[in-house]
Amino acid sequence: MKVRLLLIGKTEEDFLKSGIRDYEIRVNRYLPFDILELPVPKNSASLSQGEQKKRESELIMRQFQQGDCIILLDERGTEMRSVEFSEFLNKQFVAGFKRILFIVGGPYGFDPSLKKQASFILSLSKMTFSHQMVRLFFTEQLYRALTILKGESYHHE
Repeated sequence: MKVRLLLIGKTEEDFLKSGIRDYEIRVNRYLPFDILELPVPKNSASLSQGEQKKRESELIMRQFQQGDCIILLDERGTEMRSVEFSEFLNKQFVAGFKRILFIVGGPYGFDPSLKKQASFILSLSKMTFSHQMVRLFFTEQLYRALTILKGESYHHE
């Protein structure tokens, strides 16, 4: 089982890059994990919000393969505690998917065409975070979920 974090745009801040890289290395001790940063669509500043979401979704959907589990990260999705997320993740592992794709969209969210293809929509919080920060928060939570599944002492309840 491979897990990929799919993003629109590059991580800009060095302190975030460092934290994300640290958790990416940690996660790879448990399973194959990578991060794919897709380019922001050309001329996106001149596009309407709807057109920007559509172009971003087209870029994202080109990455899909047969047997993928598509999980969107969106503030309007379902919230979970860390233990619940680890249980959710374990169910995806045993469901027979080839890959799990966690997707962070652009600043305006996801186009309806992409939402229709999603297996699940997950929220990290009801609060709004920058897309840059979500990358770090998600990689830490993925690592935390894996340590919970292994019964390791990283997570305390």
